Amino acid sequence: MAWATVLCTVPSCVWRLSLGFGVDVGFTGRLGTLYQGTPIMVYVLMLSVASQAAACLTLGLVRPWGEQVPHWIPRLGGRRIPPLVVVVPAATGALAVTGLCAAVTLAPAGPLANPDFPHGPAGLIMDACYAPLLAWGPLVAVLTLAYARRRRAGAGTAS
Repeated sequence: MAWATVLCTVPSCVWRLSLGFGVDVGFTGRLGTLYQGTPIMVYVLMLSVASQAAACLTLGLVRPWGEQVPHWIPRLGGRRIPPLVVVVPAATGALAVTGLCAAVTLAPAGPLANPDFPHGPAGLIMDACYAPLLAWGPLVAVLTLAYARRRRAGAGTAS
């Protein structure tokens, strides 16, 4: 399930990077001219790297490096990571991503209602690329809950 969090962010990253590298993804009017050139390329590259990095951090909820700092990290290697140091940001991220995705998709006058947004086949492609993001927050929430339960159970047996 942790890999699903990583994979559900890939289609939107590919779509954004296509936009950033000049592919016509269907924006028209003011947005069509705004979403061109170096500034948008830098923006979508940074956003894509950040979202993929955040998604990859989810793997720490199921891997040993989410419970203990890897030994190769100077001064901290081998130390146990307190569960709340992982649970609080993961839960916050899950809520933030879920809330943002819900707000964008459910807001009647939100960004998707903009007439300059892609429509027709381009709109369907954009929707298909962004739809998996609706699962990202809930998947992180489930993994965070499982991590917290596992760490709490492990703490009880270590006494």
